[in-house]
Amino acid sequence: MYRAVTQAAIDRGVPLDDAVAVAEVARNVAIRVADGRTTVNGVDVSDSIRGAVVTSGVSTVAANSEVRRLMRDLQRAWGDERVGGVIEGRDIGTVVFPDASLKVYLTASARVRAKRRVGEVGGDVDEMERAIIERDHKDSSRSDSPLTTSSDSVIVDTGNRSVDDVVEEIVRMLQSRRGSERA
Repeated sequence: MYRAVTQAAIDRGVPLDDAVAVAEVARNVAIRVADGRTTVNGVDVSDSIRGAVVTSGVSTVAANSEVRRLMRDLQRAWGDERVGGVIEGRDIGTVVFPDASLKVYLTASARVRAKRRVGEVGGDVDEMERAIIERDHKDSSRSDSPLTTSSDSVIVDTGNRSVDDVVEEIVRMLQSRRGSERA
């Protein structure tokens, strides 16, 4: 959702460091996430929000406290409408849904993540790695909802694993958790 706000601000020519203007964009944009696609005001932005331009600006938007409040409310409403679900984000388990029954923190080295991102959107692996390291630093050092794990998160290193393998592990964890909650 932060990427969607970033895309909307860029499309409107709003400087990402103008906190008031970006918050106004966030307040007035219609973001929809469904079936693996993201739309902004009815326009599918699923691919563009993963590109270099949005990636380089999303930390600035995500550090905006008013945007964080608006997105937190939107994320909680999304989760409430579905009575749960799989939701990813850098503060989902610590701030947005701190009482979630299962919190999984996926991790991999910046290099592995850079290779994956370049495979998705193209670019230079070294440049992408630098951008990822910079974004991680910005997100983990911001004052409002910093990137961190919660004490009850399960940390899964995805570095040398396939998507299917990771999904299978998470499904097993969820089934195990649900089984122990019923007992």
